[in-house]
Amino acid sequence: MFWIVLFSLCFWHLDGAFGDEEEYVSVKEEDSVTLNSELTEMKDDDVIQWRFGNTLIAEINVTADRFTVYDDVLDGRFRDRLKLDNQTGSLTITDITTEHAGEYELQINSVEKSFSLFVFVEISVKEGDSVTLNSDLTEIKDGDVIQWRFGNTLIAEINVTADRFTVYDDVLDGRFRDRLKLDNQTGSLTITDITTEHAGEYELQINSVEKSFSLFVFDEISVKEGDSVTLNSDLTEMKDDDVIRWRFWSENTLIAEINKQINRITVYDDVLDGRFRDRLKLDNQTGSLTITNITTEHEGDYVLMINGAKRSLKTFRVSVYDSVHCCGPTEAVIRLVLSALVGVATVILLVYDIRSGRAEQHQAHIHTSEN
Repeated sequence: MFWIVLFSLCFWHLDGAFGDEEEYVSVKEEDSVTLNSELTEMKDDDVIQWRFGNTLIAEINVTADRFTVYDDVLDGRFRDRLKLDNQTGSLTITDITTEHAGEYELQINSVEKSFSLFVFVEISVKEGDSVTLNSDLTEIKDGDVIQWRFGNTLIAEINVTADRFTVYDDVLDGRFRDRLKLDNQTGSLTITDITTEHAGEYELQINSVEKSFSLFVFDEISVKEGDSVTLNSDLTEMKDDDVIRWRFWSENTLIAEINKQINRITVYDDVLDGRFRDRLKLDNQTGSLTITNITTEHEGDYVLMINGAKRSLKTFRVSVYDSVHCCGPTEAVIRLVLSALVGVATVILLVYDIRSGRAEQHQAHIHTSEN
């Protein structure tokens, strides 16, 4: 699901006639999402019902002029989160949590439509650091079966009944070897010494309940305003079936693309009010992206997605500093050392100057006495 989420900007659907269509929607935890009825306006005799699973959560009866949300059902998980559009009947869910993931059914009179809502937790971590994917359990119960997957590959498992706690860290060419740790109290999973190979979608299944995590691994880059910076793809050359996309993730905007299948290289530098105009350069051998004459407008997260024989994801966190007001910690130390050296040199010269002056005065006094 991770690649579906990323390459389709978190929203996609299967085409079909209304009633034969299931729409798949992915949304980040704590965001809002609108499930569209596809009506432009409701008619006088329309009856619209929204269900989560088999539970009625919202209803419109136009004839009775009744608009109702049942947000106290299911232990109140929807409380103060449901909004009905009084023109179209569309349903908005705010402040999403993983409890709201699942199947939604819309019924307009006798016509039905289904939505599958996926809720993912977005986590960003710097390359080389560690990250813990939390199960949200305070403790594991006797009958629990917990499974962790990276994509479709099982990487860790807990079976309490069988007293089995297992990490499968040799899968996927050993990219997780000696990096996985399971918490035997909560079932949470820790990944240590993160690399970009570990970026992707992680699925947690606790018995029949699922939770998704989208893990972004970023390189931290600091660049002086007015300079250029190259975001490296780490490819030596692209393959014939590679599709490379660069997004300015802070605005979720596609800014550059290479499609080797049709031999097309494109920069979209007029997006976002033209802030990237004449500043983007793509390397046609490696797919690396260079941003020239950078300004603070270009600060933020950049995501590289490579889709081909081998899929990969890489994130860059770019900060832009003004050389007058800011410098990196290394530069600051160098400046302090240089300042100290200059200060010492000044003191030495001053002492030398004073001693030289005293010596000259002493010699002059001796010369006067002899005369």
